Amino acid sequence: MSITVEDKNRLIKEFARAEGDTGSPEVQVAVLTKRITNLTEHFKTHKKDNHSRRGLLKLVATRRKLLDYLRGKDEGRYRDLIGKLGIRR
Repeated sequence: MSITVEDKNRLIKEFARAEGDTGSPEVQVAVLTKRITNLTEHFKTHKKDNHSRRGLLKLVATRRKLLDYLRGKDEGRYRDLIGKLGIRR
């Protein structure tokens, strides 16, 4: 269910705004999106796993807050990010 180190490093390289950037909203949203997709796949076979479902809802809320922050700071970066990740809004 969790994200592998290789996947996380690949996402950080792809979405970083500068070398060594791990805290920008783009990187955080990309990592959260990967975790959300992994959990969504998990629920296709484990329909009654309500404890993990609560965690999924928390991840989605955190991603939503980060996206709202980014939208308020820079609309262009927000549009690029949701386009790259395929997030519908």
